[in-house]
Amino acid sequence: MRAKVALDGTAGTLRVSGDGLPVVELVRAAGTPADAHTPIGTRRAALLTLTVDGVPAKIRPARGRLLVRRSYRVDVRAGGVRYRLVPCSYEESRLSRDGRRIGTLTSSGDGRVTDEWDAGPAPLDLAVGTALAAAFGTGAAPWWETLGDIVGELLG
Repeated sequence: MRAKVALDGTAGTLRVSGDGLPVVELVRAAGTPADAHTPIGTRRAALLTLTVDGVPAKIRPARGRLLVRRSYRVDVRAGGVRYRLVPCSYEESRLSRDGRRIGTLTSSGDGRVTDEWDAGPAPLDLAVGTALAAAFGTGAAPWWETLGDIVGELLG
């Protein structure tokens, strides 16, 4: 199974599809400006609509605070399954299903996603994980490094 990703951050649309995969679509509300730091253009749940094979799903991206890596997590409930994507290094984020780690994803926000699975992923896992990584990017710097950068900028 390979996922095809179509991301248009300016328009606020993302579509993940592929042979044997459910179609995952994430859309930013029409007419809302895109923020420059999020590939889909926002982390505000009220401005996002997520569907999996045409069925609405719930999405809750956290706010993304500078000093807390975990604050960049994204939670989804689709088809009775809970997913969480949370940064685990500078470039990677860990995907969990119902609280159990199932894989690691990497995306710099350009619509390309690299994945590594603990076991062969179910089609829903692959489609949702790819969509989240593409829409929100992956990875984050640790708090102590971010704080050091801020202090350095203030002193420099």
